[in-house]
Amino acid sequence: MTPLEALADWACHVSPADVPQAQHALVRARLLDTIGLIAAAADQPAADSLLAWARTNAGSGATILPNGAPAAPAVAALVHGSLAHARDFDDTFPDTVVHPGSTVIAAALAAGEARNADFDALSTAVVVGYEIAARLGAAAGRGFHARGFHATSIVGPIAAAGAVGRLFALTPAAMADAFGLATSMSGGLLAFLADGGWSKWLHTGWAAHGGLVAAELAGHGFRGPHHAFDHHYGLYASFLGAPGTDLDVITRDLGQAWLGATARAKHFPCAHVIQPYIEAALAWRSEGRLNVGGHFSADTVRSIRCVVAPWALQIVAQPREAKIAPKNDLEAIASLPFMVAAALCDGRVDLATLQPATLARPDIRALAARIACDGDETLGAGFDGYMEAVVDSGDRLRCDVALAASREERIVAKFRSNTAHLQQGACMVLETAVLRGKPDSRTLVQLAGTAMTGSKGMP
Repeated sequence: MTPLEALADWACHVSPADVPQAQHALVRARLLDTIGLIAAAADQPAADSLLAWARTNAGSGATILPNGAPAAPAVAALVHGSLAHARDFDDTFPDTVVHPGSTVIAAALAAGEARNADFDALSTAVVVGYEIAARLGAAAGRGFHARGFHATSIVGPIAAAGAVGRLFALTPAAMADAFGLATSMSGGLLAFLADGGWSKWLHTGWAAHGGLVAAELAGHGFRGPHHAFDHHYGLYASFLGAPGTDLDVITRDLGQAWLGATARAKHFPCAHVIQPYIEAALAWRSEGRLNVGGHFSADTVRSIRCVVAPWALQIVAQPREAKIAPKNDLEAIASLPFMVAAALCDGRVDLATLQPATLARPDIRALAARIACDGDETLGAGFDGYMEAVVDSGDRLRCDVALAASREERIVAKFRSNTAHLQQGACMVLETAVLRGKPDSRTLVQLAGTAMTGSKGMP
């Protein structure tokens, strides 16, 4: 049995009862988070493009949440997957920088609605997708990023195919076909780092779309390569340039160790590696540790030094000009100096931080110019690092930073913030159903659509 076949066999045979209740509980928070992210991005220019494209590819079986329009499941998956990542606010595996929710949940919602899967089936499918994303990513570490590829768009189609294959009740052989086909839908370049192109947001939607199409094709007997992981022209050898990649992690303790549980929700709309530095900056500000003469002013901060793992420098610190004065939201999302400066100037980082008026503010840019970023070879476990500051009084501060744990109360608060512009009664019904109820997939989509469109019924 190949590694791909072994993973497919597990994905088909694991039952809802086999999944620990803690994993099912995580799914509830992840569903709520992802639906809130779709709502948060629905008024963005990228959403206009996505919804216009969806209208030219009309179909049935699923629903586009922001406008309630019917669509083919693969079309809905692409739209929702792209929107869920469009504010860079979706969850991440720290060791691989793979974003599972925007891909797996987007695909599972579309497939679940098409089959009207019950809540337990939907939850199990999401757990399967997260586990596949975690294990496939772990085999590469950060190797995909080092080669210029967006890791989410490499493993995402296969993870999506796993979630969808569960909902479509594929046989192990057909699931293996779906995985093999999905590897040929893997791709995604980091070229967006040069000018803020929207391809980054498409990567998650395309992965959800590709995984769903792969599962559909496999269900109709279309064969895929079962050696697509371990062949010398397979996924890892081709994308990593390393034919000898150790693939044991893909199946080691499968069904016993739940690696999918390690995904962390974001609390700020920016790259995950930036999150702990924002937390530290906000703590310094709220505790008055940067005050001079009893008051805080960004002008009295002489300098700040953020020390990160070397692999992260090219993502959040270079080129320096763009990180100090980002020209667009995608550049700001990946700027450690700008986000730390915004946190100190405003005492918060939220979706308003990404608005054009905020990006152009002289006070934030001036402070960002005094924030240096350096690499430290001893760092690299998760998103660890440290931050140092010097203020006008001559006082020096230093603190270690680490990624905060994902807590349900913070995810709920984030959902409420992301949906504050929607009809609040409908949002509360949705929140209660996701966190405390067991809605079937069509009911869940209807509740989410009603919250976003303000209508009582969906077309």
